[in-house]
Amino acid sequence: MKFSELNLDPALMTAIQKIGYEECSPIQAQAMPIILDGKDVAGLAQTGTGKTAAFVLPLMERILRARPAHGEITDAEKEIKEKRAFKDWKPQNFILVLVPTRELAEQVQDNIIKFGADSGLRGFAIYGGTGYDKQKEALKNGVEFIVATPGRLIDLYKEHLVDLKQVRAIVFDEADRMFDMGFKDDMKFILQRVPRERQFLVFSATLNFDVLNTAYQFGSEPVEINISRDQAKAENVKDQIFHVGNAEKPQHLLSLLKLHNPKQAIIFTNFKLNVEKITKFLVDNDVPAMAISSLLTQAQRNRVIEQFKAENHLNILVATDVAARGLDIKGVDLVINYELPMDSESYVHRIGRTGRAGTTGQAFSMVGEKDIESLTRIEDYLKHKIEVGYLENEQLIQEFKPFPDRFDGHYPKSVEGGERGERGPRREGGRPGGNRGPRKEGDRGPRREGRGPRGENRSGGDNRPPREERKGASATKSDGPSPRHAKRPEHGAAKPHGTHKRADNRQGGQGPHKRHEPRKGASAVRRQPVKKQTIGNKITSFIKKLFS
Repeated sequence: MKFSELNLDPALMTAIQKIGYEECSPIQAQAMPIILDGKDVAGLAQTGTGKTAAFVLPLMERILRARPAHGEITDAEKEIKEKRAFKDWKPQNFILVLVPTRELAEQVQDNIIKFGADSGLRGFAIYGGTGYDKQKEALKNGVEFIVATPGRLIDLYKEHLVDLKQVRAIVFDEADRMFDMGFKDDMKFILQRVPRERQFLVFSATLNFDVLNTAYQFGSEPVEINISRDQAKAENVKDQIFHVGNAEKPQHLLSLLKLHNPKQAIIFTNFKLNVEKITKFLVDNDVPAMAISSLLTQAQRNRVIEQFKAENHLNILVATDVAARGLDIKGVDLVINYELPMDSESYVHRIGRTGRAGTTGQAFSMVGEKDIESLTRIEDYLKHKIEVGYLENEQLIQEFKPFPDRFDGHYPKSVEGGERGERGPRREGGRPGGNRGPRKEGDRGPRREGRGPRGENRSGGDNRPPREERKGASATKSDGPSPRHAKRPEHGAAKPHGTHKRADNRQGGQGPHKRHEPRKGASAVRRQPVKKQTIGNKITSFIKKLFS
């Protein structure tokens, strides 16, 4: 199907022609006519097949057809208008698109800007990690599309800055990923507050039971479109696995990059602290690379992605799964999995970063001892064995700088910093808030306010009698002078109860003049030796009391 056959608004057709779209992709050809009719849709398709345009374009068409017509229109145009237009569309109404990640929010927003350039339709991306001011201003001025991550949207809703009653259509993009990331309760919170008569659209590369069950639970009966039921991954991606030991992975990574010399490549790892080590290893071996993970702030992540998209020498991106969803970069021709992901769907999304928009791509995965279980799950999901590749000895680089054995906590200048809510690289000099310096032996931390030096009474006037005059267990508490600072009594003078006995016992009976070494630790002056009584002693004591 061609876009020209859809009879879209002239402003939309102009934008489509500028972008260069002619033929609809399979998901677009099947989903767009149903959405134009105002029906709910659950679309299942591989990544890189145009799912974003499949819902943005028909929703824009429905808004444009709801606007008052200028001048007389033909009967055919009138029929299209009555069939497609949102009924009673008001200026404060909007379309809500929910996405799991900030990167995907920016990708959807970019599509809204491109397709709405000639129609005046506006959109704005709302997500955490950035300031509220611009987002509040955009909401105040009014937009036709709000693209949001659930957390920030709920924050703005609770501040009465977003009126969810004005939602006319709601879209869940990468819905399965949203459930995986723990947004299920947030999605239900939002669905409970939007009108029941809104249009409901769900799009994803994988669609699980929970997603569809949620749709039915909130009154939707979506038309299911499954163009990839028998094919889990995109057909134009050639994937291979390399069985290597964990210690051999750095050598194979470097060799694969040197051998294939990709135009743009993404290297995926399961661990955000491993991102820095891989990046440093590549840079040390003269392979320019950039890092992106949740350790970076949103501004830093945006800057890294823009640098990666631009035509320069920084053509290798090392990433966690934060970049596995929503990155629509057409030039990526190679994906390498440094480790296999734990779940099969993430494998599909990772390798789906290449082979987009009809191009071909390659995906290599290094399978070590710890990846065998993941490989079994992935092959069961794909319903076929993944082709095994290997490198000849002459293809393996023999001389290279070693892989860093630890995370040193320092990022390159272009990616320094940390994201709120996650532990970023440690600042030089210790913990935030100042360095207290090395801890001295015996130092028990900062003194409390009002407490004097050891050996002196607390400030504020302690009028209790000297320690020698107090009786009982309280005599040994640390309110008075500690044993280390107490003045030694004169020979023959009266001493506190128990002093001679403790001194004699501890020093092997060397006499009261031999000062014992105080016990170490915070409780040294608080503890009293407890005389243990056997059962026989207790019985004897009881009989004495009975007959005395």
